[in-house]
Amino acid sequence: MTHPWPPGAVTGLGSLPGTDPGEAVRLVVGELPDLAHLPELPHRGPGAEMVGRGAALLVDLPVEIVASGWQLTAHAGRDLRRARDFLARDLDALAEHASGYSGTLKLQAAGPWTLAANVELPTGHRSVSDHGATRDLVASLAHGLRAHLDTVQALLPDARLVLQLDEPSLPAVLSGTVPTASGWGELRAIDSSVVRDGLTDVLGAAAPGRRVVHCCAPDVPTRLLREAGADAVALDSALLTTDQYDALGEAVDAGMSLWLGVR
Repeated sequence: MTHPWPPGAVTGLGSLPGTDPGEAVRLVVGELPDLAHLPELPHRGPGAEMVGRGAALLVDLPVEIVASGWQLTAHAGRDLRRARDFLARDLDALAEHASGYSGTLKLQAAGPWTLAANVELPTGHRSVSDHGATRDLVASLAHGLRAHLDTVQALLPDARLVLQLDEPSLPAVLSGTVPTASGWGELRAIDSSVVRDGLTDVLGAAAPGRRVVHCCAPDVPTRLLREAGADAVALDSALLTTDQYDALGEAVDAGMSLWLGVR
């Protein structure tokens, strides 16, 4: 399968320092012409960071900030409005400073399992502890990402859009090491087939050949990501172990792209 990024292309994972979205877009489009991305500026505060932005993309699942982090709630409030406002400002900056852009543009968002491991239910338990809640979150995120991609495509009709799911919590979900709400225990592991199917549903928001999963934790499940439909896996080269080489080799032989994070 042909990918819209050229061999050896350089990109950023998403987050940048600073608080000015216009300056960030100009920097990314100017310095990363082969594979630009929509910058995230978490220094602006809650709602601009990975989990808050991902939660803001959910459809019909409003969130709010509580003492322990982001939590699902019955009604949209100030926290969700702020998160969506950050995203709207970023899209305004993209439309202004990347007008006419015709290259490859990557949009990154927290993946379903990282969101489920970090966003709480109204009861205070993590969403990943409840099968029904996780199923609803997966469907909601897939719907929200399709709308997000459509919005950006309308702003930049000549751009080739790529979707990157950020899944730093994925290995913990698979291994059963996500901490409970109290912090004194760990949640049960989620079956790999359930994890795979959830990723497949959300990756389906993007066109084939344009689906990436990024995981900056050790023990990246490369084979599972390939089975889920990812066209590329992005991982931290400093965390690679020899145990992963065979799975990575199989993935590359199967046509999957390997994006190595370097510092």
